[in-house]
Amino acid sequence: MEPKIIQGGQFSDHRGSISYVNDFTFKDIERFYIISNSVENPIRAWQGHKLDAKNFYCLNGRFRIHFIKIDNWESPSKDLLIETVAISESDSKIVHIPAGYANAIESLEPGSKLISFSTLPLTSVNEDDVRYPLDYWSING
Repeated sequence: MEPKIIQGGQFSDHRGSISYVNDFTFKDIERFYIISNSVENPIRAWQGHKLDAKNFYCLNGRFRIHFIKIDNWESPSKDLLIETVAISESDSKIVHIPAGYANAIESLEPGSKLISFSTLPLTSVNEDDVRYPLDYWSING
């Protein structure tokens, strides 16, 4: 499976506005997190997931979601292609990152908030989660 964008939409009238992603299903979702990176450390990186798929939706502000298909979990190549998707509160889209990828979440402005829907039960996280140093792959280079 490949990463993908699940596009939603917005509706506004005199009562206010509604943002939606009707093509997203919660069928395999086990848990969720709301992420707010600090101003001092706007990049949360790199988290790899062998089994867990991630789905990101921006609640406030703006983010860049960076992701890499891992070739070797113990010693991944430093030359892997970094793909990036920009996401903001006005987009109304979900970025789906399947299992087998590492991701980095970059806040682009203070106060940005991202919700992350995960497909793996919390009891299985220890066998899934692989962390790499922030500078293992260069986001800006």
